[in-house]
Amino acid sequence: MEKVEQGKFVCVDYTGTLDNGDVFDTSHEGQPIEVHVGAGQVVKGFEEALMGMELNGKKVFTLNPEAAYGDRDESLTHTFSREEIPPDVDPQVGDVIGLQTPDGQQVPAQITHADDKKVVVDLNHPLAGKSLTFEVQIVGISDSPTQRHECGGGCNCG
Repeated sequence: MEKVEQGKFVCVDYTGTLDNGDVFDTSHEGQPIEVHVGAGQVVKGFEEALMGMELNGKKVFTLNPEAAYGDRDESLTHTFSREEIPPDVDPQVGDVIGLQTPDGQQVPAQITHADDKKVVVDLNHPLAGKSLTFEVQIVGISDSPTQRHECGGGCNCG
C-alpha cells in the first residue's frame, strides 16, 4: 500500500482543536487539504506526523507550540497612539488589519486593545504559544497534484 513520503501530494481530512476542545479549523465543511510533502505548505510538525501513514489511515496527534506556530513573542506587540490612526478608521478589538513593513510587505496584525488614547496590535500568529491537536485521515496519495477546484469536488475528483 502506498505511504506518505517526501514529494508526494497527500489529501488530508482533518479537524484541529485546542487544549480546551475548541475547533480552530476543519476540512469537514469543505474539501480535504492537499499537502505537497516537503514543500513547507503546512507547519513542520503536521507534515512530519503524516509521514509513513497509508491511504485511509487515521491518526490523532498533538503538536507543541515549537512544532506548530512557535511560542508567543511579546516583542511582536506594538502600541500606536490614536493620532497615528487615520480619523476615518474605527479599530475594534479582534479586528485583523494589514500593516505595511518598511520593505512594503503586508503583515496581518490583530487589534488587542483600542481606546481613545492608543491602539495595541499583536503580530503573533493567533495560534502561537498553543498546543494543537489534529485528528486526520489520509484520503489521497499521488505523485502529482490531484485537486481540481473547477469540478467542485475534493481530492481525486478530476
